[in-house]
Amino acid sequence: MVRIKSRWSKKDKTHTPEEIGGAMAFIIWKLAMNTMLSMENAQYKTDTQQDRLDIITEVLIFCMHLADRMTIERFDENERIEFMSGLANKCAKHLHDNMRDLGKEGEFKKPFIELMNARFADYASFAFDEDEGPSFVMSRFFGDQVKKVMKSEEDQ
Repeated sequence: MVRIKSRWSKKDKTHTPEEIGGAMAFIIWKLAMNTMLSMENAQYKTDTQQDRLDIITEVLIFCMHLADRMTIERFDENERIEFMSGLANKCAKHLHDNMRDLGKEGEFKKPFIELMNARFADYASFAFDEDEGPSFVMSRFFGDQVKKVMKSEEDQ
């Protein structure tokens, strides 16, 4: 179970779509971390921290795409761009910071954004229903992306 703060601390303040995207990025990051923990508790084996971050990356991108699909009707085009920019930049920063914490050198934001754009193009071809959520085919595609990260045939 993941605890998620669902209220802003300053109730009377209006938040920009970019700020909302940044807050959503934190929530999605927590969901991705919890997903990784649940997989390990279910005895799925990851060999390295990099494997874990690769799985977290796939979960982040999938959840980001779902957030984008859910906001299509709620934001106008400019607001949606602001929201997704805030979401993508904050998720990229969380990933970048964690890679740095592992002692990795280099730029991690750009490759993350490139992978996100590629995955979004893939996910865009699958059906999504506001009430039902992602189609079975979309969910299966997501599972296949996570499967590719898993090293052990048993875990695949």
